[in-house]
Amino acid sequence: MVLGILTAIAAAPAIIGTTEAVRQGQKNNARESHRGQKTNLSVTLLRRSSIRHAALNDALVVLKDNKLYVDARPHVPDDEKYHPVTGYFLPWPHGTLAEEWRQLGFARGEGYVTTINDENFLNWVTTHEVKYGVRAEAERHKVGPWDCTKVEKRLMFDGWEGFMAVEEEEGSGLWGLYFDCDDDGLRGEGKMGREGKMVVQLEVWRKEIRRERVDAVTERFERLGMREEHGEGREGEAKDGAEEKPAVVGGFESRLQVQRDVAGGTYGTDFETRLQQQREIGKNMFGKR
Repeated sequence: MVLGILTAIAAAPAIIGTTEAVRQGQKNNARESHRGQKTNLSVTLLRRSSIRHAALNDALVVLKDNKLYVDARPHVPDDEKYHPVTGYFLPWPHGTLAEEWRQLGFARGEGYVTTINDENFLNWVTTHEVKYGVRAEAERHKVGPWDCTKVEKRLMFDGWEGFMAVEEEEGSGLWGLYFDCDDDGLRGEGKMGREGKMVVQLEVWRKEIRRERVDAVTERFERLGMREEHGEGREGEAKDGAEEKPAVVGGFESRLQVQRDVAGGTYGTDFETRLQQQREIGKNMFGKR
Protein backbone atom coordinates (compact mmCIF):
# COMPACT_ATOMS: atom_id res chain seq x y z
CA MET A 1 0.00 0.00 0.00
CA VAL A 2 1.35 3.42 -1.00
CA LEU A 3 1.69 5.99 1.80
CA GLY A 4 1.46 9.77 1.70
CA ILE A 5 0.19 10.60 -1.76
CA LEU A 6 1.32 14.09 -2.77
CA THR A 7 -0.77 16.08 -5.18
CA ALA A 8 0.54 18.28 -7.91
CA ILE A 9 -2.32 18.47 -10.44
CA ALA A 10 -5.96 19.24 -9.52
CA ALA A 11 -8.44 19.95 -12.27
CA ALA A 12 -9.12 23.54 -13.27
CA PRO A 13 -11.18 23.19 -16.46
CA ALA A 14 -11.67 26.94 -16.76
CA ILE A 15 -7.96 27.56 -17.22
CA ILE A 16 -6.95 27.03 -20.82
CA GLY A 17 -3.88 28.27 -22.69
CA THR A 18 -0.31 29.12 -21.87
CA THR A 19 -1.00 32.76 -20.99
CA GLU A 20 -2.98 32.02 -17.80
CA ALA A 21 0.05 31.18 -15.67
CA VAL A 22 1.80 34.26 -17.01
CA ARG A 23 -1.13 36.35 -15.81
CA GLN A 24 -0.80 34.77 -12.36
CA GLY A 25 2.23 36.87 -11.52
CA GLN A 26 4.98 35.54 -13.77
CA LYS A 27 4.60 37.81 -16.81
CA ASN A 28 6.72 40.60 -15.31
CA ASN A 29 9.85 38.50 -15.04
CA ALA A 30 11.19 37.38 -18.41
CA ARG A 31 13.72 35.04 -16.81
CA GLU A 32 10.94 33.17 -15.05
CA SER A 33 8.44 33.17 -17.92
CA HIS A 34 9.39 29.57 -18.76
CA ARG A 35 7.51 28.49 -15.64
CA GLY A 36 4.24 29.42 -17.30
CA GLN A 37 5.01 27.63 -20.57
CA LYS A 38 3.55 24.19 -21.16
CA THR A 39 6.14 21.43 -21.37
CA ASN A 40 6.05 17.65 -21.63
CA LEU A 41 8.03 15.56 -19.16
CA SER A 42 10.62 12.94 -20.06
CA VAL A 43 12.95 10.90 -17.86
CA THR A 44 16.51 9.61 -17.77
CA LEU A 45 17.96 6.95 -15.50
CA LEU A 46 19.99 8.41 -12.67
CA ARG A 47 22.47 5.54 -12.71
CA ARG A 48 23.62 2.92 -15.18
CA SER A 49 21.20 0.04 -15.27
CA SER A 50 20.59 -3.14 -17.19
CA ILE A 51 19.62 -3.26 -20.86
CA ARG A 52 16.15 -4.16 -19.62
CA HIS A 53 15.76 -0.62 -18.28
CA ALA A 54 17.37 1.22 -21.20
CA ALA A 55 13.97 2.00 -22.75
CA LEU A 56 13.27 4.31 -19.80
CA ASN A 57 15.84 6.83 -21.06
CA ASP A 58 14.07 9.70 -22.84
CA ALA A 59 10.66 8.07 -22.30
CA LEU A 60 7.70 10.43 -21.93
CA VAL A 61 5.56 10.71 -18.82
CA VAL A 62 1.90 10.05 -19.65
CA LEU A 63 -1.49 10.09 -17.91
CA LYS A 64 -3.60 6.99 -17.33
CA ASP A 65 -6.36 6.31 -14.82
CA ASN A 66 -5.46 9.31 -12.63
CA LYS A 67 -1.81 8.28 -12.37
CA LEU A 68 1.42 9.38 -14.04
CA TYR A 69 3.41 6.68 -15.82
CA VAL A 70 6.73 6.53 -17.64
CA ASP A 71 5.81 5.08 -21.02
CA ALA A 72 8.69 2.82 -22.08
CA ARG A 73 6.61 0.76 -24.52
CA PRO A 74 8.18 0.30 -27.98
CA HIS A 75 6.23 1.03 -31.17
CA VAL A 76 2.96 2.06 -29.56
CA PRO A 77 -0.04 2.14 -31.98
CA ASP A 78 -1.91 5.43 -32.16
CA ASP A 79 -5.02 3.96 -30.56
CA GLU A 80 -2.99 2.82 -27.54
CA LYS A 81 -1.21 6.10 -26.86
CA TYR A 82 -1.92 8.02 -23.68
CA HIS A 83 -2.09 11.79 -23.20
CA PRO A 84 1.38 13.09 -22.30
CA VAL A 85 1.88 15.32 -19.30
CA THR A 86 1.64 18.85 -20.68
CA GLY A 87 2.12 21.02 -17.65
CA TYR A 88 3.39 24.18 -16.04
CA PHE A 89 3.75 25.78 -12.63
CA LEU A 90 0.76 27.63 -11.20
CA PRO A 91 0.25 29.18 -7.75
CA TRP A 92 -2.03 27.12 -5.55
CA PRO A 93 -5.11 29.35 -5.38
CA HIS A 94 -6.69 28.22 -2.11
CA GLY A 95 -5.80 28.66 1.55
CA THR A 96 -2.42 29.74 2.92
CA LEU A 97 -0.16 27.04 1.49
CA ALA A 98 2.06 29.45 -0.44
CA GLU A 99 2.78 31.42 2.75
CA GLU A 100 3.39 28.21 4.70
CA TRP A 101 5.92 27.05 2.10
CA ARG A 102 7.65 30.44 2.29
CA GLN A 103 7.87 30.23 6.08
CA LEU A 104 9.41 26.77 5.77
CA GLY A 105 12.24 28.30 3.74
CA PHE A 106 11.35 27.28 0.20
CA ALA A 107 12.46 29.74 -2.44
CA ARG A 108 9.01 29.62 -4.00
CA GLY A 109 5.92 27.54 -3.56
CA GLU A 110 3.70 26.61 -6.47
CA GLY A 111 1.45 23.85 -7.63
CA TYR A 112 1.84 22.03 -10.93
CA VAL A 113 -0.93 21.53 -13.48
CA THR A 114 -1.23 19.49 -16.65
CA THR A 115 -3.72 19.20 -19.46
CA ILE A 116 -5.50 15.85 -19.27
CA ASN A 117 -6.98 15.68 -22.78
CA ASP A 118 -6.89 17.32 -26.19
CA GLU A 119 -9.49 19.85 -25.02
CA ASN A 120 -6.87 21.28 -22.62
CA PHE A 121 -8.79 20.65 -19.39
CA LEU A 122 -6.38 20.96 -16.46
CA ASN A 123 -5.77 18.87 -13.34
CA TRP A 124 -3.43 19.42 -10.43
CA VAL A 125 -0.59 16.88 -9.97
CA THR A 126 0.20 14.98 -6.73
CA THR A 127 2.92 12.64 -5.41
CA HIS A 128 4.34 10.15 -3.36
CA GLU A 129 2.58 7.97 -5.88
CA VAL A 130 2.36 10.70 -8.50
CA LYS A 131 -1.26 11.25 -9.45
CA TYR A 132 -3.53 13.89 -10.93
CA GLY A 133 -7.04 15.01 -10.13
CA VAL A 134 -9.46 17.85 -9.54
CA ARG A 135 -8.86 20.33 -6.72
CA ALA A 136 -11.23 18.57 -4.33
CA GLU A 137 -9.21 15.37 -4.76
CA ALA A 138 -5.84 17.07 -4.77
CA GLU A 139 -6.19 19.29 -1.72
CA ARG A 140 -6.53 16.26 0.56
CA HIS A 141 -2.91 15.44 -0.27
CA LYS A 142 0.36 17.30 -0.60
CA VAL A 143 0.14 19.65 -3.58
CA GLY A 144 3.61 21.23 -3.46
CA PRO A 145 5.88 22.99 -3.48
CA TRP A 146 6.90 22.16 -7.04
CA ASP A 147 9.90 23.80 -8.67
CA CYS A 148 12.67 23.16 -11.18
CA THR A 149 16.46 23.30 -11.20
CA LYS A 150 17.91 26.67 -12.23
CA VAL A 151 20.12 25.68 -15.15
CA GLU A 152 18.82 22.53 -16.80
CA LYS A 153 15.30 22.96 -15.39
CA ARG A 154 14.66 19.42 -14.22
CA LEU A 155 11.53 18.94 -12.15
CA MET A 156 11.77 19.06 -8.35
CA PHE A 157 9.35 18.49 -5.51
CA ASP A 158 9.81 19.69 -1.94
CA GLY A 159 13.07 21.33 -3.03
CA TRP A 160 14.87 18.21 -4.29
CA GLU A 161 14.84 15.46 -6.92
CA GLY A 162 13.56 12.16 -5.58
CA PHE A 163 11.65 10.68 -8.49
CA MET A 164 11.53 6.93 -9.00
CA ALA A 165 9.86 4.54 -11.44
CA VAL A 166 8.22 1.33 -10.28
CA GLU A 167 7.47 -1.59 -12.59
CA GLU A 168 4.03 -2.26 -11.17
CA GLU A 169 3.16 -4.85 -13.82
CA GLU A 170 6.11 -6.78 -15.25
CA GLY A 171 6.46 -6.53 -19.02
CA SER A 172 3.76 -3.88 -19.51
CA GLY A 173 6.25 -1.14 -20.46
CA LEU A 174 4.41 1.31 -18.20
CA TRP A 175 6.29 2.26 -15.04
CA GLY A 176 4.48 4.09 -12.25
CA LEU A 177 6.06 7.45 -11.37
CA TYR A 178 6.73 7.93 -7.65
CA PHE A 179 8.47 10.45 -5.41
CA ASP A 180 10.65 9.10 -2.62
CA CYS A 181 9.31 11.45 0.06
CA ASP A 182 11.14 9.76 2.93
CA ASP A 183 14.40 9.22 0.99
CA ASP A 184 14.34 5.50 1.77
CA GLY A 185 14.28 4.08 -1.76
CA LEU A 186 10.57 3.30 -1.38
CA ARG A 187 11.55 0.44 0.91
CA GLY A 188 9.79 1.60 4.04
CA GLU A 189 6.88 -0.22 5.59
CA GLY A 190 3.98 -0.60 3.14
CA LYS A 191 5.89 0.82 0.16
CA MET A 192 6.41 -0.61 -3.31
CA GLY A 193 10.06 -1.53 -2.76
CA ARG A 194 8.93 -3.94 -0.05
CA GLU A 195 6.63 -5.78 -2.47
CA GLY A 196 9.33 -7.17 -4.74
CA LYS A 197 8.70 -4.60 -7.48
CA MET A 198 11.57 -3.29 -9.62
CA VAL A 199 12.41 0.28 -8.57
CA VAL A 200 14.81 2.62 -10.40
CA GLN A 201 15.87 6.22 -9.71
CA LEU A 202 15.09 8.88 -12.31
CA GLU A 203 15.64 12.45 -13.30
CA VAL A 204 12.52 14.13 -14.69
CA TRP A 205 13.12 16.70 -17.40
CA ARG A 206 10.85 19.45 -18.66
CA LYS A 207 10.76 18.81 -22.39
CA GLU A 208 9.91 21.76 -24.61
CA ILE A 209 6.96 21.07 -26.88
CA ARG A 210 7.56 21.24 -30.62
CA ARG A 211 6.05 24.43 -31.99
CA GLU A 212 3.83 24.05 -35.03
CA ARG A 213 2.63 26.92 -37.18
CA VAL A 214 -0.84 26.69 -35.70
CA ASP A 215 0.73 27.28 -32.27
CA ALA A 216 2.47 30.40 -33.53
CA VAL A 217 -0.80 31.75 -34.91
CA THR A 218 -2.61 31.10 -31.64
CA GLU A 219 0.15 32.66 -29.53
CA ARG A 220 0.22 35.82 -31.63
CA PHE A 221 -3.56 36.01 -31.39
CA GLU A 222 -3.40 35.72 -27.59
CA ARG A 223 -0.64 38.33 -27.39
CA LEU A 224 -2.57 40.81 -29.51
CA GLY A 225 -5.67 40.11 -27.46
CA MET A 226 -3.79 40.94 -24.25
CA ARG A 227 -2.51 44.16 -25.79
CA GLU A 228 -6.04 45.08 -26.81
CA GLU A 229 -7.29 44.26 -23.32
CA HIS A 230 -4.71 46.57 -21.74
CA GLY A 231 -5.16 49.30 -24.33
CA GLU A 232 -1.71 48.91 -25.82
CA GLY A 233 -0.60 49.25 -29.41
CA ARG A 234 -3.72 50.96 -30.71
CA GLU A 235 -3.33 53.18 -33.71
CA GLY A 236 -3.33 56.89 -32.89
CA GLU A 237 -2.61 56.50 -29.16
CA ALA A 238 0.35 58.25 -27.57
CA LYS A 239 1.37 57.28 -24.03
CA ASP A 240 2.98 59.52 -21.37
CA GLY A 241 3.35 62.43 -23.71
CA ALA A 242 5.42 60.44 -26.16
CA GLU A 243 5.39 61.52 -29.77
CA GLU A 244 2.75 59.71 -31.76
CA LYS A 245 4.29 57.11 -34.06
CA PRO A 246 3.16 56.51 -37.62
CA ALA A 247 0.35 53.99 -37.87
CA VAL A 248 1.27 50.47 -38.94
CA VAL A 249 -0.34 49.46 -42.22
CA GLY A 250 -3.88 48.28 -41.65
CA GLY A 251 -4.19 49.57 -38.07
CA PHE A 252 -4.25 47.59 -34.84
CA GLU A 253 -7.93 46.65 -35.01
CA SER A 254 -7.74 45.35 -38.56
CA ARG A 255 -4.60 43.32 -37.76
CA LEU A 256 -6.27 41.89 -34.67
CA GLN A 257 -9.28 40.90 -36.75
CA VAL A 258 -7.01 39.08 -39.18
CA GLN A 259 -5.62 37.12 -36.24
CA ARG A 260 -9.12 36.31 -34.99
CA ASP A 261 -10.23 35.10 -38.38
CA VAL A 262 -7.16 32.98 -38.96
CA ALA A 263 -7.02 31.52 -35.45
CA GLY A 264 -10.70 30.66 -35.68
CA GLY A 265 -10.28 28.80 -38.92
CA THR A 266 -6.87 27.21 -38.51
CA TYR A 267 -7.77 24.13 -36.46
CA GLY A 268 -9.02 21.19 -38.47
CA THR A 269 -7.61 22.42 -41.78
CA ASP A 270 -4.98 20.71 -43.86
CA PHE A 271 -1.36 21.80 -44.07
CA GLU A 272 -1.63 23.65 -47.38
CA THR A 273 -4.61 25.62 -46.14
CA ARG A 274 -2.77 26.55 -42.95
CA LEU A 275 0.27 27.54 -45.00
CA GLN A 276 -1.85 29.87 -47.12
CA GLN A 277 -3.39 31.33 -43.98
CA GLN A 278 0.08 32.07 -42.66
CA ARG A 279 0.94 33.83 -45.92
CA GLU A 280 -2.21 35.94 -45.55
CA ILE A 281 -1.18 36.89 -42.03
CA GLY A 282 2.18 38.11 -43.31
CA LYS A 283 0.56 39.95 -46.20
CA ASN A 284 -2.04 41.70 -44.07
CA MET A 285 0.03 42.37 -40.97
CA PHE A 286 3.57 42.94 -42.11
CA GLY A 287 3.40 43.62 -45.85
CA LYS A 288 4.58 46.91 -47.29
CA ARG A 289 2.59 48.97 -49.72
